[in-house]
Amino acid sequence: MSEWDSGDNGDHGYDGGTDYGHVEAGADHESLDQLHQVHAADNNYDSNFGVYEQDSASAESTSFDQGHHVSFTDPSGAQYEESDFTSYDHNEANADHVFAAEGSEHSSASEYDQLDALQARLDSTFASGTELHTGGGAYGVASN
Repeated sequence: MSEWDSGDNGDHGYDGGTDYGHVEAGADHESLDQLHQVHAADNNYDSNFGVYEQDSASAESTSFDQGHHVSFTDPSGAQYEESDFTSYDHNEANADHVFAAEGSEHSSASEYDQLDALQARLDSTFASGTELHTGGGAYGVASN
């Protein structure tokens, strides 16, 4: 705060001029309290499943026949007969089967909390003074 001098020498009489004096002083006190809260949650789920199947089949058959037959009767009545025969058979069968299944699942959950507190204080003081003399006097202003 600044000092203020009214220029008064102790004589409070009226000297024919205008005298004006004003002094003002004060203080301001301000405060701010603020609270901010955040809550967030996130949940995720996914799944992936697959089924695979494969079939195959095979068949094979082979048959081989060979024959020979001779029948003879001579003039005297004698009879001759001969038979040769070959037979071959082949069978084959294959069967394949594949079955597969796979899968996956995923789940996640998260939460988030935040708390912010703001506290501010403002203190200020002021003082001002004004002196005015007219009619041959001096004037002055003093402030802080």
